[in-house]
Amino acid sequence: MNIRNIELDTVKTQMRRGILEYCILLILSREDAYAPQILGELKSSDMIVVEGTLYPLLARLKNQGLLSYRWQESPQGPPRKYYGLTDLGHEALQALDRSWDEMVDQINAIRNSKN
Repeated sequence: MNIRNIELDTVKTQMRRGILEYCILLILSREDAYAPQILGELKSSDMIVVEGTLYPLLARLKNQGLLSYRWQESPQGPPRKYYGLTDLGHEALQALDRSWDEMVDQINAIRNSKN
């Protein structure tokens, strides 16, 4: 592996971290979910995430008032903690949607410029 691959991996990791909270809010906007469901959806979308990364993010989003949670009995094993968006979480997601669209437009303008 050369230095360029190492640098590229670092940039890709930083980009993923930067959008991970947005992705969690997107997932939870569809339905309440417990952490393994969230991890599964992220992984099925090729977002490489481990439990040790997800749980602190969920706690931070909850502490910011964007998420709430409830315990629900499980047909298999102990009760599960289901996370859902609060009203503030829905507002934050709408703002992030607008920001994402703006950023994509800005990046595309740079990529497509003919200077």
